[in-house]
Amino acid sequence: MELSDVALLIAAGLAAGTVNAVAGGGSLITFPALIAIGLPPVPANVSNSVSVFPGYVASVAGSRMDLPRWRVLWPLLPTAVAGTVVGCVLLLATPARAFELVVPFLVLGATAVLAFQDPLRRLVGHPADLAPRRRTVTVQAMVALGTVYGGYFGAALGVMLVAGLALVLDTTLARVSAIKNLLSAVVGLTTLVVFALFGPVDWAAVAVVAPATLVGGYVGARLVRRLPPVVLKTLIVVFGTVIGLYLLYRALG
Repeated sequence: MELSDVALLIAAGLAAGTVNAVAGGGSLITFPALIAIGLPPVPANVSNSVSVFPGYVASVAGSRMDLPRWRVLWPLLPTAVAGTVVGCVLLLATPARAFELVVPFLVLGATAVLAFQDPLRRLVGHPADLAPRRRTVTVQAMVALGTVYGGYFGAALGVMLVAGLALVLDTTLARVSAIKNLLSAVVGLTTLVVFALFGPVDWAAVAVVAPATLVGGYVGARLVRRLPPVVLKTLIVVFGTVIGLYLLYRALG
């Protein structure tokens, strides 16, 4: 690996860790960087999934004050692990083309859900008005769908999770973002284990990118706590729209 390649990966890792903590979509920085240094698409995707895990952990550390009590979080973790494993199996065992065409619409749809969260809540019902059992099932379903996506591709995972959870949880966007960080870390750990055992990981690239995402993730999580809710929501919607359009352009190009 050339020194210029190392510098590119470090810069990409710092930026991706920060973006993932704020809004999600950092993989669209690291994934092209891994392609640029010569990795084929599948090894680049797998290596990227492993590389961003430390950044997610740092985001959890930076946003830990906004996490709800663990008795609320524990039931979500098995669902997140199972959904991620399903996504990893899809990546390793199925043709990617069909899913590549669907992913941009999933991202754009999730972004639209977040952008029009209040009108949608009036249409489907506010989370505070749902029966406890229905609310629990709905949250679990959102986590399952988001983590299947995360295990398969991962780019814009944060946008997907924030959009889904913000619709079904009666809490602040900062707390939703903190839960997103925790679930993203679970997705990252699960993909790390699965791809380390079965995927074509380029460990040299991971060794460069991962520490950089660690620093960026902590910085980004601290930044989120200082942003007004309207600004945070606007940033996530903008990121999601740009990412979705980019993925659509790449899929149709």
